[in-house]
Amino acid sequence: MHNPISENSLIRRLKLNQLMIFERVLETRSVIRAANELNLTQPAVTRVIQELESYFDGPLFSRSNRGVMPTDLGVLLGRRVKSLMAEFRYMTDEVNDFRLGTSGHVIVGTLIAASARLLPHAIAALKARSPKVLVTVREGTTAHLFPALATGDLDVVVGRLPERELPIANAFPLTHEVLFEESLCVVAGKGFKDGPVRVGHLSELAALPWILPTPDSPSRLAAEQLFRTAGLPLPVDIVESLSLLTNIGLLLETPRVALMPRVAARQFEAAGVLRILDLPETGAFGAVGFSVRSNKEQSAACLSFIDCLREVATDTSRESGSSV
Repeated sequence: MHNPISENSLIRRLKLNQLMIFERVLETRSVIRAANELNLTQPAVTRVIQELESYFDGPLFSRSNRGVMPTDLGVLLGRRVKSLMAEFRYMTDEVNDFRLGTSGHVIVGTLIAASARLLPHAIAALKARSPKVLVTVREGTTAHLFPALATGDLDVVVGRLPERELPIANAFPLTHEVLFEESLCVVAGKGFKDGPVRVGHLSELAALPWILPTPDSPSRLAAEQLFRTAGLPLPVDIVESLSLLTNIGLLLETPRVALMPRVAARQFEAAGVLRILDLPETGAFGAVGFSVRSNKEQSAACLSFIDCLREVATDTSRESGSSV
């Protein structure tokens, strides 16, 4: 009568290479062929099979002139070993996918400057390259996104980079990379359909209701500088918003005008959603790029996403004539 096999005893005694050798003998039905495939000697393979037979207290193969055939115990063990070896192959594939950036999870924080063109195109490029990578997008202001990036809640922040002299630019251990320089433009929607496309001076629009960036956004400084340079106070009727969806909704339903990064505005103009007003005073919006933590190495999936950002930015700069 056979004694029960102890699970703990098997775990301590079994080695992965023993199961791999058993699997090849089972598959080839030959000790010699298995030895050749594994670059081992025939006695070494035979010794491993004998060790396994002692562990499982019974013969695993019967020998004949045609090679070896699995016993009932060998067939039973073979089903489990094949399943186990398949799991190791799956694990190897998943680890390689993760290391090479073909799977994984990238959490992206975004600002208005990136959310219309740069980010969607970069995500599309990443998905075309690595469809198994999960991308999560969170929208917010620099004041909210940078702390989240520093603590690891985000992997990368994409959008307008704050000026170096601003406290927020140096408050956290972050590394910033400029992708291109962006300019501002004034846009209008259907509510402004009877207005002129060519505007000679900002003063012609000063009495209109406006949408401006929120005061805690670095882009608000660019908006205020625009009016200051033109010798004008800020408009009286203002909606402060960084929500691209809200801003477009307001522009479509009301006679408001808004400041928008030119690359984003061109995309909406091409779609027939908004109109760009030709205003000579509109100036620099600032540098658009991405930020990552300085004190932590990015995952392979995040690095792959950053490569896509750079590729899209190069195309965007070429189309708009912006400098990188």
